[in-house]
Amino acid sequence: MTDETRTLAAYAAGLRLEHVPAEVVARAERLILDFVGNVARGGAEAESSPALRALVKKAGFDGPGPCTVIGDTRTYAPAAAALLNGAFGHSLDFDDTHAESSLHPSAPVVSAAFAAAQMTGADSADVVAAIIAGYEVCCRLGVALDPAKHYGRGFHPTATAGTFGAAAAAGRVMGLDADAIACAYGVAGSQAAGSLQFLVNGAWNKRYQVGAAAMNGLMAALLAAEGFKGAAQAIEGVHGFLKGYSDDVDMALAVRDLGTVYETMKIGLKPYPSCRYTHAALDGLLAMRTRNGLSGADIEKVEIGLHPNGITLTGAPIDEKRRARTVVAGQFSMPFTAAVALDQGSFGWDDYRRLGDAALDALADRVEVTADPRLEDRPHPFGALLRVTTAKGVFEADIPDPSGEPETFPDDAALTGKFMTLATPVMGEAQARALGAQMLALSTAKRFALA
Repeated sequence: MTDETRTLAAYAAGLRLEHVPAEVVARAERLILDFVGNVARGGAEAESSPALRALVKKAGFDGPGPCTVIGDTRTYAPAAAALLNGAFGHSLDFDDTHAESSLHPSAPVVSAAFAAAQMTGADSADVVAAIIAGYEVCCRLGVALDPAKHYGRGFHPTATAGTFGAAAAAGRVMGLDADAIACAYGVAGSQAAGSLQFLVNGAWNKRYQVGAAAMNGLMAALLAAEGFKGAAQAIEGVHGFLKGYSDDVDMALAVRDLGTVYETMKIGLKPYPSCRYTHAALDGLLAMRTRNGLSGADIEKVEIGLHPNGITLTGAPIDEKRRARTVVAGQFSMPFTAAVALDQGSFGWDDYRRLGDAALDALADRVEVTADPRLEDRPHPFGALLRVTTAKGVFEADIPDPSGEPETFPDDAALTGKFMTLATPVMGEAQARALGAQMLALSTAKRFALA
């Protein structure tokens, strides 16, 4: 019998920052910075955010508490803060991505860790260690699931595997031992949920279920801290997470090289506020447009080859993807995002105001998106193959990975620039700069706080 549950619980309980390589600690701080910017802007501008705030009020758990929601002036109870930070941080679809597991780790993990830290008065070093533990747990579970098979069943791994990452992070912040964190995983296994059905009508479920993963992971850790008995073998058991959520699992991947190879170093950041499967194509199209002096009027046909996962999320059914009319639909539309990029030479959050633009619809009609088998045997699933027919000739490109992956991870100037673009409209330049500097030095602060 394998024992992935116990192994991952012991890892989370025992992780100490002084045992983690400095480069991993620095990378975690930068991932946290990026996520915090997403929370600020998502809470202020995502169309689903007012409903989420109303939920916590009407459900009766928005009472004053010790926890911060980034960008808000008031404080919240821990469960509400975890839910809102997680949901807001994922609402722009601009948050980080771990390619091999095809999930966004910071939204569930950081949100749960922040809430647990403000509830307990934890040291900042423990918070960063907890976040790294959460990253490692959820990313490894996502890989073991086989994302293509997990997606094939209709599951959203950020919400499912993310619940375990959130439980690991919250449990580590609380100082739970391995037995208690294993119990927290047992509770998390009953709460891990997230459906891809949101794609049918551009629904807001994706945002909520990621926030719920953060909240549920926190709740699992709190129950474990109170002696609540969680299911044993929650990860590897016959009805456990891995076997229950995928048709083809590799248990060994959940713990392979644990403590020596850090999945945290494999997390990339997004240059565009859309599904990661659109990014390599957007990189290539924008470069092609600049290099060849193209405009939208020059485009006759755009052929984009994606990994099958990318088709599931951004390319089918193609006629619906060409007529995105909600922000969520646009975030998951290869034709819409490609049309924006080719029409104006850039793509950012504010461009969702162009949903329904007749010029973009006409351009989207010239975009074909197909599953290309040449992309299936590559290390990462996020590449794209392009063939663009124009009045100036035919241009082709093979983009193996989108920008922002570990090999092209942005420098601190670029990171801070993105953060300031997101946070400044919400909290003002001075406060945004102070918060950004604080996140980049989080591991060395004596006490955890959010400016």
